[in-house]
Amino acid sequence: MTARLQPSEIQHAAKILREGGTVAFPTETVYGLGANALDANAIAKIFAAKGRPSWDPLIVHVSDHEMLVNIAITTPKAEKLIQHFWPGPLTLLLPRTSKVPDAITAGRPLIGVRMPSHPLALALIRAAGVPIAAPSANRFGHTSPTTADHVLEDLDGRIDAILDGGPTTVGVESTVLDPNQSPMLIYRPGAITPEMIEPITGPVHIFQPAATPTENPASLPSPGVGIRHYAPRAKLILVASEEELREQEERHAGEKIGVLLPQGWTAKLSAEVFLWASWNDSEALAQRVFAGLRELDARGVTTILCPLPEASGVGLAIRDRLEKAARTK
Repeated sequence: MTARLQPSEIQHAAKILREGGTVAFPTETVYGLGANALDANAIAKIFAAKGRPSWDPLIVHVSDHEMLVNIAITTPKAEKLIQHFWPGPLTLLLPRTSKVPDAITAGRPLIGVRMPSHPLALALIRAAGVPIAAPSANRFGHTSPTTADHVLEDLDGRIDAILDGGPTTVGVESTVLDPNQSPMLIYRPGAITPEMIEPITGPVHIFQPAATPTENPASLPSPGVGIRHYAPRAKLILVASEEELREQEERHAGEKIGVLLPQGWTAKLSAEVFLWASWNDSEALAQRVFAGLRELDARGVTTILCPLPEASGVGLAIRDRLEKAARTK
């Protein structure tokens, strides 16, 4: 049974981490499954709990600059990004130091590292006194968790504890940026957008996966870019408009259908509906997208219909998650 801890029990959670255990905790993006990033045995527990393949490296969370330089080698460009965006939902790919266990990076020379802005996450890392490796706290490939209940749906009994800090605010994982290339490359869009980065450190491109997915995920430049991920149990079908939404509902008549319905859309539906957020508020859409997929799954739908936001700002991140979730493999 996984212990459900309150914020007042943060010292207990930190002790579990120092002793090699696993603790799920909230960040501003999603809940992470944490373990001591300098302890190879503790790291192995993350992979086992999630059913995560060994080729998929972990992001490490730090609470200060001293902790950062213990595990990563920074550059002037990286330092400029850190000054502007940390604490916050930006992960930087930096050269690793020799103190980092190979399992963290799956043998790659770069380590993903960030400083979360959630006060409970920062307090936990400081209390533990070690950098915390923390991928999303869910079964591998499943919908990411934005509440403690979501974590327990996937991992109850598989991890030592969860630190319950309420719902997360951003709702999609951090932007993953490689600042070592020119132009810099975003492997995973998030709340820190190209429009925010470019005035600070120059041009940014977004990674475009090959049209034909690789048969060897370990060869991908950044894990997760070419595989099914963030997926609900139900089949996910993406639509571009209200008209297409109605057409798809008719096409799947006889199935139990769920819909992530933007506020203000007027389509009359007989489906199970999750009222999403205003179509013009991409931040609110991002904050609620995973919660919507999980709630519709919980209602027992077999097919989920979901509109795709525009590919700008945080909409890029929402589209990235939904397109990966809708993949068939």
